[in-house]
Amino acid sequence: MTTFIKVGKVSDIPVLGARCVKTPAGTIGVFRTADDQIFAIENRCPHKGGPLSEGIVHGTSVTCPLHNTVVSLTTGLVEGPDGGGVVTIPVEVVDGEIHLDLGRLPVREVA
Repeated sequence: MTTFIKVGKVSDIPVLGARCVKTPAGTIGVFRTADDQIFAIENRCPHKGGPLSEGIVHGTSVTCPLHNTVVSLTTGLVEGPDGGGVVTIPVEVVDGEIHLDLGRLPVREVA
């Protein structure tokens, strides 16, 4: 089931930046790349739980601010020698507004 929710505008996120969004499915990091692509992933690094939305965006990846774990924004998988991954969230941008598809995600406690 597709359940898109509006979470803001592309212009709300700086280029190479991110925003943290609290949803019924948990906390999600929404990222903007240098070429204005928008990605959304679970906002918790699989290594030590660091807030990925506070990391450094480069290309289509983000580096965790705690221990430099690199996570692909396209696949959610950790890049390099470490393993693991995070949940990716489908994104639609309509007229500059960002919509996330939370339909396949379980409802979680929002911290």
